[in-house]
Amino acid sequence: MTSVLVIGGGIAGAASAIALAKGGASVDLVENTPRGHAVGSGITLQGNALRVLRSLGVWDEVREHGYGFDTLGIRAPDPDGTLLVEMNDARTGGPDLPAGMGMERQVLAAILHSAAERAGAKMRFGVAADALIQDESGVTVTFSDDTSGRYDLVIGADGVRSWTRAAIGIDLSPRPTGMGIWRLIGPRPKSVTRTDLYYGGAGYIAGYCPTGKNSLYAYIVEDAQDRAGLSPEQRLAVMVGLAENYHGPWDDIKAHLDDPSAINYTWFETHVLEGPWHRGRVVLIDDAVHCCPPTVAQGGAQGLEDAWVLSEMVLGAGSIDDALLDAFAARRLPRARAVVEASVQIGTWMLERDPDADVPGLMGRVAALVSEAP
Repeated sequence: MTSVLVIGGGIAGAASAIALAKGGASVDLVENTPRGHAVGSGITLQGNALRVLRSLGVWDEVREHGYGFDTLGIRAPDPDGTLLVEMNDARTGGPDLPAGMGMERQVLAAILHSAAERAGAKMRFGVAADALIQDESGVTVTFSDDTSGRYDLVIGADGVRSWTRAAIGIDLSPRPTGMGIWRLIGPRPKSVTRTDLYYGGAGYIAGYCPTGKNSLYAYIVEDAQDRAGLSPEQRLAVMVGLAENYHGPWDDIKAHLDDPSAINYTWFETHVLEGPWHRGRVVLIDDAVHCCPPTVAQGGAQGLEDAWVLSEMVLGAGSIDDALLDAFAARRLPRARAVVEASVQIGTWMLERDPDADVPGLMGRVAALVSEAP
């Protein structure tokens, strides 16, 4: 039996725990935040993400608690929020899955954590890895609760500022792309039944996505600014002011825009690790090695694909060695890099107001790429 430690309980980490435990591995997962603490508001899962969730055996729960849709709307930032285009979105997970699905991050996290435990993974929340020591046969890890463990493989799924990445001596820092995003969570009005995007106006993009029968998240993208000194009430006031420039279903969203705690602001960041994704028996996945802005809504999907592919390769291998982990990175890097580059390119076109930008063409190429099996 292979023993695996997963560091990080986000989407990719939890997915790794499910797949490996189902395959017969002995899995521990540690997450340094308390259970139920999921960073962010909502998430858009495209079909290729749903394909992995189905393979993990959680599709029925995801479908019950999320909000699926098959079309995408483009609206004008005019006084009526005029619908300019309604198009069928690419079904990147196949014809039997929705093109996209919105979910509350905390709901998705709870589904994945429970599934990992049912599969036999041991989950510990509020616990961090403190140190790791490798030798030829395994990795010894000590934890913040004064315990330790010995593992055949350690998976670092601990995000864009990965502790694991630094612990194995990989120097990689995300860079800001020049854009910042305001996000809000709130009740879903009846007028919101899919993602609609508004290009221009007070921001580069304004949009929304239903995340359940009664919930949504909405967002406005602007030039990156230092917003750290704003109080929650000031953040709400900025969001209200920006939202006043958008109409149509945004008018229904604004009617409930009154909770300071429902607003957050972050910068778009990006990086890609071009070298090996592992050192010895410690391997990195998801945002720890490739981080993309949300302009093509593929961040969660790429993390899920990493988790599925790595688990499949580990469970099918006779041993864990450099050749296996090099093959994993070689399989995943070209696809992840292409997604990151497309995400950054779309943002660059907007920042530069490039009149020759071909956003639909680039989005189509990404959709064709991720429609293929990972």
